[in-house]
Amino acid sequence: MAMDDVPLDDKAKRMRDLLSSFYAPDPSMSSPNSTSSTPKHATLDAINTTSFDPDQYMNLLVQKSNLEGILQRHFEMAAEIKNLDTDLQMLVYENYNKFISATDTIKRMKSNIVGMEANMEHLLEKIMSVQSRSDAVNTSLFEKREHIEKLHRTRNLLRKVQIIYDLPARLGKCIKSEAYADAVRYYTGAMPIFKAYGDSSFQDCKRASEEAVTIIIRNLQGKLFSDAESIQARAEAAVLLKQLDFPVDSLQAKLLEKLEQSLVDLQLKVEEITNASVDSNDPSKQGNISELVPPTAHEASVQEFAEAVRAYRVIFPDSDEQLTKLVQDLVTKHFESTEQYIKNRICAADLLCVMRIIWTDVLLMDDVLSEAALPDYSLKVAQGAVKQYVGNAFSHLLHDISDALTKVRNKQTEGVKEDSLQVALEASKKAVLQGSMDLLLDFRQLLDNNLGLLVKLRDFIVDWVQEGFQDFFGALDDHFLLLSGRNSSAPRDHGSIDGTQGDRVFAGLVLVLAQLSLFVEQTAIPRITEEVAASFSGGGVRDYERGPAFVPGEICRIFHSASEKFLHLYINMRTQRISVLLKKRFTTPNWVKHKEPREVHMFVDLFLHELESIGNEVKQILPEGLRRHRRTDSNGSTASSRSNPLREEKLSRSHTQRARSQLLETHLAKLFKQKVEIFTKVEFTQESVVTMVVKLCLKSLQEFVRLQTFNRSGFQQIQLDIQFLRTPIREAVEDEAAIDFLLDEVIVAAAERCLDPSPLEPPILEKLIQAKLAKTKEQSTTSS
Repeated sequence: MAMDDVPLDDKAKRMRDLLSSFYAPDPSMSSPNSTSSTPKHATLDAINTTSFDPDQYMNLLVQKSNLEGILQRHFEMAAEIKNLDTDLQMLVYENYNKFISATDTIKRMKSNIVGMEANMEHLLEKIMSVQSRSDAVNTSLFEKREHIEKLHRTRNLLRKVQIIYDLPARLGKCIKSEAYADAVRYYTGAMPIFKAYGDSSFQDCKRASEEAVTIIIRNLQGKLFSDAESIQARAEAAVLLKQLDFPVDSLQAKLLEKLEQSLVDLQLKVEEITNASVDSNDPSKQGNISELVPPTAHEASVQEFAEAVRAYRVIFPDSDEQLTKLVQDLVTKHFESTEQYIKNRICAADLLCVMRIIWTDVLLMDDVLSEAALPDYSLKVAQGAVKQYVGNAFSHLLHDISDALTKVRNKQTEGVKEDSLQVALEASKKAVLQGSMDLLLDFRQLLDNNLGLLVKLRDFIVDWVQEGFQDFFGALDDHFLLLSGRNSSAPRDHGSIDGTQGDRVFAGLVLVLAQLSLFVEQTAIPRITEEVAASFSGGGVRDYERGPAFVPGEICRIFHSASEKFLHLYINMRTQRISVLLKKRFTTPNWVKHKEPREVHMFVDLFLHELESIGNEVKQILPEGLRRHRRTDSNGSTASSRSNPLREEKLSRSHTQRARSQLLETHLAKLFKQKVEIFTKVEFTQESVVTMVVKLCLKSLQEFVRLQTFNRSGFQQIQLDIQFLRTPIREAVEDEAAIDFLLDEVIVAAAERCLDPSPLEPPILEKLIQAKLAKTKEQSTTSS
């Protein structure tokens, strides 16, 4: 292998090894390969080791390289030698500079040290002089200082003796002023002297003091058992009795009972919480907790109770367990009252006001009883209240949406309005989207508040909000089903001809639910998801096995399915209503004895009126669509479709046998016609919904015709009615080809069930249709 392929890193490594070997104190340590390299296993890299053999290296180089490689290696080694010389020269220069710098530093140090020894000797002489003068002063003042100390001790002793003599009078003054704490302090301070000299020098003082103390003990016992005294005053009396060595252990149960009774007055009432919440909305009182609840009512009572607990702990050091249960019960009662208050419809500011009051009480009691761990305990209890608030907020939002939807029924009952469905849809959309945004803004106040209790609950609140939205939309879907009557146990007759206005409103409500479900899927859920991701991400308290709390994709899938389900339900409800009308039309008369047709039957007006009602409803709710499948002259039909030469030719034969043969030819011709797709997917457009209703109704009409037997007049009546329906129906639908096909199918079905399928002559047919159009125009002019 040629040496010019050696990487640059190997050259740099070899150069460092050479420099290291130059400055290494032990030549044997200059190269890590020096001990392991042997002539037997020599390589071209052995040039950097201490055991380098030039002859062996040259032999190895000649064996492994050609002439060109050897020349290249020669040039490389010459360049490396020059580089090493340059590096070596630079190192020498750098070391020389360092030696010069070190020499200058040593010279400066030498010049600074000169004269320091003389200064130190001069300082030592001054210190010795000061010490000698201090010893002389102490020697001269020793006797006077000792005499002063003796006088001071004598003065203190006389002062103590005077205090002992004055003690009975002091105790008497304290009894009169009820300063029992000062009296106990004076007496306990004199007790050591009474124990030492009470039977000799201070016998009278001791007896008078003991009589005064007896009065003090009796008065303290009276304060301890007096209901008129405050808890703090009774606790202070117990402490003083204990300092006077009075047995107070028997009073522990009674004092604890008094503390328990005082908790009744400390518990927050729903009325107090409501008043505090109202005051918190007053700008003049915001930010000042003491003004929300008067100090004399609640805060002062809690402060007094905390001091009583502190005194009780001093009297009875082993009472922590009982006191812990006592204060925890108080916190529990606070949150029980809060949960009762949350059942009302409140905002986050009201909840924060209550939480702030409770947290203040917790901190006050935690200062005197930290062993109870009230902050942690209140955190556990507060979870239920805050979670209940979040759940109630979603319940109120569901109620608002339900009100917006059900108001349409009341409006229709009070008086029909053309835009009642549109108003209900817009109101329900606003209730869903704006209500959700307001709810998130309300919950955001809980996260942004720096109250210690809520700070610890932030992760829980995030999970509760996400779970709340997931459950809320599930409940909203169930409520939509309930409003649509899918879960109602009471059957409804949606198909009666003379149906009440309530039936029509109910069908319109289903159409509103369909469009609202589509709005939830396409608009509300993406907007809510964006806001939740921005402000309520994190959490993590929820169990990992349960999966994510908020799954927008699942909600979108549910409401996508619901929108299609409600749309089909609306179509079915409207179709059933018209089908009842059609069924009565074809089951009432005796078609075998039907008279000659003189005018278009009134069922046509009812049918068109129902289609007009459907059109008015869908115009309020659904957007316009594009018409499609229009038939032109190229496929054998004109715009009016009233004079089809082929159909007239087929139905103009008067002979029964030839007419039946013509029907057979018509069925055979269907096999070679262009295929017409009848039932396509329903879109959320006005034309698509109306078209589907018309298709289903015409299909039902065809089935009703197949169940009857017609004479020639009955068949001609069917022909006249269908021919008149053709134009207004085609104007209302988008799939004209399918509608023409279904209308033709009705006529063909009537012909199949007719004893003499002889159609009306085209002039007579046109005359009857024009008469009906003129009569309809006259009626509309009169009514307007």
